[in-house]
Formats: sequence, structure tokens, C-alpha cells
Amino acid sequence: MLMKTSLIASLFSKRSACTALALVMLGTSSGLTPSVAWAQEVTPTPQTPPVHGPASVADLAEPLLEAVVNISTTQNGRPARRTPGSPQPGLPEGSPFQEFFDDFFNERRDNDRSGRKVQSLGSGFIIDAKEGIVVTNNHVITDADEIEVNFADGGKLKAELVGTDPQTDLAVLKVDPTLRELKQVEFGDSSKIRIGDWVMAIGNPFGLGGSVSIGIVSARGRDINSGPYDDFIQTDAAINRGNSGGPLFDMHGQVIGINTAIISPSGGSIGIGFSIPSQLAVGVISQLREFGETRRGWLGVRIQPVTDEVAESIGLDRSRGALVAGVIKGGPVDDGSIQPGDVILSFDGKEIRQMRDLPRIVAESPVGKAVDVVVFRKGGEVTVKVTLGRLENAAQAAGTESEAAPDDAEAATVDVLGMTLGELDDARREEYGINESLTGVVVTAVEDGSTAAESGVVPGTVITEIGQEAVTSPQEVKDRLAELKKQGRRNALLMLSSPDGELRFVTIRMD
Repeated sequence: MLMKTSLIASLFSKRSACTALALVMLGTSSGLTPSVAWAQEVTPTPQTPPVHGPASVADLAEPLLEAVVNISTTQNGRPARRTPGSPQPGLPEGSPFQEFFDDFFNERRDNDRSGRKVQSLGSGFIIDAKEGIVVTNNHVITDADEIEVNFADGGKLKAELVGTDPQTDLAVLKVDPTLRELKQVEFGDSSKIRIGDWVMAIGNPFGLGGSVSIGIVSARGRDINSGPYDDFIQTDAAINRGNSGGPLFDMHGQVIGINTAIISPSGGSIGIGFSIPSQLAVGVISQLREFGETRRGWLGVRIQPVTDEVAESIGLDRSRGALVAGVIKGGPVDDGSIQPGDVILSFDGKEIRQMRDLPRIVAESPVGKAVDVVVFRKGGEVTVKVTLGRLENAAQAAGTESEAAPDDAEAATVDVLGMTLGELDDARREEYGINESLTGVVVTAVEDGSTAAESGVVPGTVITEIGQEAVTSPQEVKDRLAELKKQGRRNALLMLSSPDGELRFVTIRMD
């Protein structure tokens, strides 16, 4: 009997330990032969199939599909065919997704003999079912004479344009909510997402409609040089032609991005897609709904990056913030609250990590709001209170910009740091075409290979400040540089102006 039992255990070694043990006990107690034992083991113990991969997102996707729509546009007449490589509406020359959208505009097909052209350009989604509000990309509906919203069940509604913002590539449409029952989705907080979080895209790739793809957040805060407010979410969720304007959802079913662009040599997804974060989009959409246009905050300063050399030259602990190169005459801070040479470190409680953060954060702020701005000035932090103007008025204020008339300068010429400096008199103003409003010291010659030449200093450049101190004569420049050397500085921060008054900062090595 022991041999029989061993044989049974051997024959069923590939079964679970529990099954083999049951067979051994059965043979011992009943005296059954192995063949009889085999005959009685016909029904395996039920087991739960193992789960492989991430959990299904079917329950998440199903209720969201009805709120995602396809946007079709009609253009009357026959617009000229765009040549490959030409910039699309709202996209700057050389934009990474310029090639991606070329096909949208070049591959239009005739719809009938009247010259009407219909194209399915992209996607959109409903954010207010009661009012019939639909969000999409600006480039999706640019130049459209008629806009149509197509639903997942085949239904269609005409849409009217509420407002557009080419700067962020957003557009708001409206359909008649009484003509059909609408489903809406809600915005989430994109500031809370992390790299590696799961996200889901729904849209109309290649005109297929209602397609779902899933991926993760690959990066945040991407600048792809498409506009002044770039702050894209990068994702590897499949985004293709036709996904533009569609939503990017988090795993709670909330919209944390609006799919806008991809980088791809072929036009298909290679896992590098970009979405406008909801944190930026919500404010723009709200303004478009209320005013039909944007009303952005405006600080009225010209800025440039803070390099390591600039930070070292002014005593800042590291390169951060936005360096104020100039203040717009007649602008919101033309009262001395913010000065050229200041480094803006914080705006309304939000850290300015690098120069490009400032325009976006200021633009998101309401016009007329009084905010606290922390600046680094002459070795220490200072908090000032400013009231924002409206960006749309900036051009008018900039056109009236002027500075005070120059004081008389000492007649002298000195050579420092590879530059020959002279007083800014009437003769040199005429020689170099220097604006009458500028004060400072003029560069009359630059030595080839000098640090000044490497920094882009050329004859006719006007030095207005050194180390955040104004200079009006060549000797003052020399004395100021000597003072900085005594302080142990290796670089000197110079505020320079072109002959027409365009200001910038440069750092020049003094060792």
C-alpha cells in the first residue's frame, strides 16, 4: 500500500500540494487502486484566476465618454493650400508641433461642388451641461465659418464661438443644451499631480471617435516654445491627430489637462504628448466665458534670466528669480516700487524659480489686484506692494516710455575690462545714434577677445549701472569696479543699453 501511495503522489506532483495529499489519504483508507483514485479526481478545486497588470479603467472611462466630443468645422470657399513647414494659426514658426498639425490643414477634402470644405480637426469636452459649454483648442477652430459638435452616439449640434485665446491655444464654444441631454466633466487640480501618476486621454484620433488611451505623467512644467505661458504636462498616453482639444483625466475622472500637441517625426504617437494644465486653463476659460476675451494681469517690467554669474555678482545665493532689466514708463510699477536691477523672487506668495515663471504667474492674476512682491535688492530681500494693470494695455504704455534727461558728465576717457569708455556728450550721441533719454557712459571701443566682447558689448553701448549703482562718467565706472574687487567680487554686473534704449544686464569677469 505504501508503494501505491508513493506512485499516486508521483503521478500528481504537478497538481497542488493539497490535491496530492487528498489522493494519498484516499488510497490509504479505502484500498482503492491508483486507477480508481484517478477516476474519482475529475473536478479540480475552483481557484480565482491570477490578475496580471494594472486594474481595468473601464469603470472610469465609461461615464466620461459621453462628455467628450468631436469638433468639425466648415470653411466656405477654397482657402489657399498651406505649404509644408508654414506656421499654423496660433503656432509660432519652428514650434515642435507645427509639423504635427500640417496635415490637418493640408489634407482637406472637398465636401461638395460648392467649394465647402469640412474637416474633423480635433476633440473637445463639455464642462457645463446646463449652459452647453464646450472647451477645445484654438487651433482646432481657427478660421472656421461653421463649427459642429459631434457626440459619441452620432448626434450633432451646431456650435457658436464664445471666445479664443491664441496665447494658450484655448477656445470656448456653446451649443444649445435644450436640443439634447448633455453630460459634463469636472476640472481637477493639476498642481497636485506627480510624475508617474496614471492618466487617461479620450478623444477622436484619426477621426475614429471615442478612443481611450492610458499612460502616466512623464514630466511637468514643460516649455516647448509655443508661447509665453508654456507649462505643459508631458504624458506617454497615446495622443494622435484628432486628440487635440480633448481631455486628459486623472484616476478620479477629473480633467487635469487639455491635450494640445505631440512631438513626432511621423505625425503618430511616439509617447511624447503635451497637455495644457487645468491650473492654467481654468482661469483663461473663465475669462473667455465672462468677457469673450482674456484680461491678464500686467506688472510692467522687462526681465531677463538670472545666470550663475549674475547671482554671484549681486550676492544672491543661487541663480533664481527674474532679473528686472527695465521698468515700463507709465506701467503699474513706474512708481519706484520695483527698480531695474531688482531680482523678483516671489510674486503673490508664489516662488519665481526661473524667469519664465513670472509672466505666467502675473498673467494668471486678476487685473487691479494688489499683491506682495519679494525682490532681492542690494544684498537683501525687500517686500513691496504693487497693483496690477492689464496686459492688453501694455503696448500703449510702452509706446510712451521715456526716461529723464541726462545730467552733465565729466569729460574723460578710460580703459577698463577691454573697453574704452567716454562721456555721453552730444557728439557721441550723434555719432552712435544714442537716444536723448539715455544717461550713462558710452563704450567707444572694445578689444577683440576681451570678456566685454564675449558678453556682446559693442561700440555705442551705453553703461547705465554697475553693481546696481548708477554711473554717469568713465571715472565712476573705474571707481565702481575697483570697489567691487575690494569686496571680493569676481564678476561685475553691468546694466547696458543699446542706442535706442533697450536695456539688458550682463556680467563681465574682473579677474
